[in-house]
Amino acid sequence: MKKIVMTLLIPFLLVPAVSAQVPEQSLGLRYNAVFGLGIEASYQHDLTISHRLECDLGFNSRYEYINNLRQDYNSWAVTGLYQKVWKINDETTWYAGPGGRLGFWSSTQKYDSRYKNGMFLSAAGDIGIEYAFPAGIKFALDARPELGIFNQGFGVNVGLAVRYQFR
Repeated sequence: MKKIVMTLLIPFLLVPAVSAQVPEQSLGLRYNAVFGLGIEASYQHDLTISHRLECDLGFNSRYEYINNLRQDYNSWAVTGLYQKVWKINDETTWYAGPGGRLGFWSSTQKYDSRYKNGMFLSAAGDIGIEYAFPAGIKFALDARPELGIFNQGFGVNVGLAVRYQFR
């Protein structure tokens, strides 16, 4: 009976020792260069040494002229990603994983009143490389392909992120 109890307890006793080696969380900003929402506040939470969650909150405000009328567009979205992480060396890691994005948009279109605001939902993936400095600053470059499920098309969101890693 003692062997069974000890066998069941050993994994629970080792988890704190292993999790002490895992950086817990990172917080920073992600800039979208191509297809995205401009600037995003980005948060990462490590689940294990090789798995983590990322949550981004992005805002975008832009305008363009169509037929000499100014059209303003505003949007915001929440992106959630589950990432698998592969260490190349102590400073550099690759990561990839699936996720999704949910958001809302509004515009000041003068020519069609049916399309003034709405919601969008998309499936997303993420692949990138990350470099961490010993001081806790991390730089990441990633590509996030997104396939619209509701009110959005297909696009690739390329981003550059700067985060501070809490240890």
